[in-house]
Amino acid sequence: MKKLKERWREIVYRAVTAIAEKSGFETGELAPEKIITEVPPDMRMGEIAFPMFQFSRLLKSAPNVIAEECLSEIEKLSSKGELDLNELGLPTVKGPYLNIKLNRESVTAKTIDAVSSEGSEYGKSDILSGKRIMIEFSCPNTNKPLHLGHLRNDAIGFSVANLLVASGATVKRVNLINDRGIHICKSMAAYERFGKGSTPESEGIKGDHFVGKYYVMFNEWVSKDPEAEAIAREMLKKWENGDEKTIALWKKMNRWAIEGISRTYEKTGIGFDKIYYESETYKLGKDEVLKGLEGGIFYKEEDGSVWVDLTEEGLDRKVLLRSDGTSLYLTQDIGTAVQRYRDWPFDRLIYVVASEQNYHFKVLFLVLKKLGHQWAENLFHLSYGMVNLPEGKMKSREGKVVDADDLFEELKLLAREEIGSKEREGEIEDAEKTAEKIALGALNYYLLQVSPQKDMVFSPEESISFTGNTGPYLQYTGARISSMITKYRERESRYRGGQFKAELLGEEAEWEIIRRIASYPEIVEQAAENYNPSILAVYLYELCKAYSRYYHDFPVLHNDDINLVASRIKLASVLLIVLRNGMGILGIPFLEKM
Repeated sequence: MKKLKERWREIVYRAVTAIAEKSGFETGELAPEKIITEVPPDMRMGEIAFPMFQFSRLLKSAPNVIAEECLSEIEKLSSKGELDLNELGLPTVKGPYLNIKLNRESVTAKTIDAVSSEGSEYGKSDILSGKRIMIEFSCPNTNKPLHLGHLRNDAIGFSVANLLVASGATVKRVNLINDRGIHICKSMAAYERFGKGSTPESEGIKGDHFVGKYYVMFNEWVSKDPEAEAIAREMLKKWENGDEKTIALWKKMNRWAIEGISRTYEKTGIGFDKIYYESETYKLGKDEVLKGLEGGIFYKEEDGSVWVDLTEEGLDRKVLLRSDGTSLYLTQDIGTAVQRYRDWPFDRLIYVVASEQNYHFKVLFLVLKKLGHQWAENLFHLSYGMVNLPEGKMKSREGKVVDADDLFEELKLLAREEIGSKEREGEIEDAEKTAEKIALGALNYYLLQVSPQKDMVFSPEESISFTGNTGPYLQYTGARISSMITKYRERESRYRGGQFKAELLGEEAEWEIIRRIASYPEIVEQAAENYNPSILAVYLYELCKAYSRYYHDFPVLHNDDINLVASRIKLASVLLIVLRNGMGILGIPFLEKM
């Protein structure tokens, strides 16, 4: 479909250029790739529409007049033998639109051949070939376990990285473990005060949950004793000064937390090409700040703190080093960015971070530019909205969060109940593993079907449903088609001799499915260009919905015409390839039985 659109853009460009030359107008910067295409509101009008409004100023004529003139020029090209309209499609005019009715049989044959031959490669392109893109996502703190917000971050980062790879980019997935700072010292201070030598093993608690318990405990402590804050700040100072006892405690608690977080990543299928630790980059950040101070880019206050003034850029003053010399998030983010470019010079670095940090990244990018790093022009903040529960906003400090591990277990339990209610255990080899895959599919799809920029409410019960706009619905559609294809192969003798014939797929419902399958590569490109996995998620849902309607109305295996059976099975097979490819990008496990 994309190639046909590109070809028709070239044809319309030639027609418009011919009209302009006759009238003595210059086409200026007009180029085929800049010509706008739309989808007609009614399939009977065609599959591609060119609104002529875009040429009115250039040709100084009414859109409906331009449409008729374009049609005339295209017919001239056809009469000269320069165009084969039987192959390319039939142009017609409807008011200010030039509509193209494609040759359905030709498109059907070419689409099914392309998907069949390309298989898992179908949908991939080279639009980002040669581009080196680093993408940072997840970025947990070592003072608490992963929660629902992290899961949305992971889902977005994982799928955007996959979209970029599918578009030809060389991608490096990175994580930043926030393993130092005042928040970490708060957990450490609480453990030192209340821990009494206990360990995750002694209490039978996963390491990240164990450490997180003391972070919540600190906030209860500080509400009763304001001195707790000073104790934590003193601990941070000791840490940065290399105090052995403080460092030993920090290493022990960090190990507990990171081991626990790693187990969650393993469960949710998240991985990285490189993991950075703030404890290893904050010193480089301090060095960069001190260089900026020496160069007059930053300034020092009387208390010794170092600041940057961004008021001329429409922002504010921002502290870069505290008066006691300790660093902040911004300081270490400066160092991390510099280190990353040294490690792997990129064409773009994407930060997947919640919208709460919009201001932070504006400041970070400006500071790096002021420091003279030209690559800072290629930094991008992929800001995403908050994810909450139906009962309201999560609060880590108060322990009011949706824990990632607990949520996953809840979804797995709901999946098991759903399998049981449909009496499917007998058809599934391993109900436990299947439930895990359904849970992961439910989680990732629900988090991705909303545009990243929007806030959302996560409902575990809705996400796990086998019907409706959910991940399990995609999985169930895939499993149902897989089962049908298996039955076809088992009954091969009944259908022997049947051949695929594109002309037999002439139903409107079949054409709708073919059009959607043909548009898959464009959907992947669009989702990649916009860093928006929801575009692909919505596409997959609409594709499955279209096939479910078709499957309900048109028998596939129960036909006397063996060629029709073979043709409809072929349609199902290529849809399955597209579904499997798209689900893989989104992190939704494909299930052949469910």
